[in-house]
Amino acid sequence: MASPLNLVFCGTPQFAVPNLQKLVEAGFVVQLVVTQPDRPKGRGMELTPSPVKKCALELKLPITQPAKIKHNEEFRAQLEVIKPDAIIVVGYGRIIPQWMLDLPPLGNINVHASLLPKYRGAAPIQWAIAEGETITGVTTMKIDAGLDTGDILLKAELPIDPSDTAETLSPKLAAIGADLLVETLNEIQTIKPKPQDNSKATLAPILKKEDGKISFDRTADQICNRLRGFQLWPGAFTSFRGKTLQVNQARALRQTIPPGELLVENDRLSAGCAEQTALQILELQPEGKKRMPAKDFIHGYHPKSGEKLGSGN
Repeated sequence: MASPLNLVFCGTPQFAVPNLQKLVEAGFVVQLVVTQPDRPKGRGMELTPSPVKKCALELKLPITQPAKIKHNEEFRAQLEVIKPDAIIVVGYGRIIPQWMLDLPPLGNINVHASLLPKYRGAAPIQWAIAEGETITGVTTMKIDAGLDTGDILLKAELPIDPSDTAETLSPKLAAIGADLLVETLNEIQTIKPKPQDNSKATLAPILKKEDGKISFDRTADQICNRLRGFQLWPGAFTSFRGKTLQVNQARALRQTIPPGELLVENDRLSAGCAEQTALQILELQPEGKKRMPAKDFIHGYHPKSGEKLGSGN
């Protein structure tokens, strides 16, 4: 295009930061950054700006932090004055109202951390790992009124390393997503949006505390995938002698132990899982204690083979 696109950027978490940085580096005009209000954080509960706000301040970009947007006439008037060519939305954390969808001629463009239509929802990175995927990626799409149901613009794939957790995979996806966003905007006039195949859709709902509870009716591989996917929160936890036991590191074994039952062999601690598999627990954290290797747990708590993890112990 003859002149750079005029943009409004809506985002909040660290995942969105590389996208904002890349847009500025590529020469797009970011007229306004919209992010969530500062939130109390830490022991002192001091108001803390979002990662996107910190980035916008460094880039000297105008910022607004509306508490609500659907019926916010002041915010609406602000955007109408800007007349953006497109609104970019990356992890903003608010449902985009219809008036915002209708405002820019090029629409509202989202960077979503999965290969849509798989893993629609708030936690696509976590659920892709938890479900044992070996490939994921990012998708740019035009936002519509549904939950991640808009037409697809471009995609980029990324292998999931067996050692990846949600914490390590997120910055990798953010980096390729930022490049994909710039590519999308550079080619926006020639890209033909592609409707999603709703029959192939899967959901990645926001994580709940109970998602981290270990079910030993799953295989050891499935439990390990969930442990990796649910880092840093809610992690993976069970109970031992009536108290919570967080499992921080584990690996899957081919070994037959009754589900949930412990096997203690010298300094090695394993728990039975489904389908003749077992979970070798490498690092764990008893309730109220620090993280420790299995060896220290064995020497300190003296678990016995045959004791059970989970409810009822």
